[in-house]
Amino acid sequence: MKTDFIFVDPIYDEIFEKEQKKDDSKVIYFGNGTDLEEAKGKITGTIKNSMNEEYLCFNSGAEVRIDRIITINGIPGPAYGEYDSYALACLDCTGGME
Repeated sequence: MKTDFIFVDPIYDEIFEKEQKKDDSKVIYFGNGTDLEEAKGKITGTIKNSMNEEYLCFNSGAEVRIDRIITINGIPGPAYGEYDSYALACLDCTGGME
């Protein structure tokens, strides 16, 4: 399931730049739909495609859409709130109790 690109707060640009200085990084992100994926390696920068979607690039060749990043080296990313809402979904119901 392809989702529309969502604007990412510019505060994350600073985080991505800081993490790019490290020799090795680990990013957890939403791949297809709500499937969790992982990318590892040296972050080489960001690119934008013709649809203005922005991607974080790794020396391994992996490209991760920045609005789908849950964590980057343990730091919450732009999609962390979405991930957290899935984790707490059961707490939103009454579980048969009223």
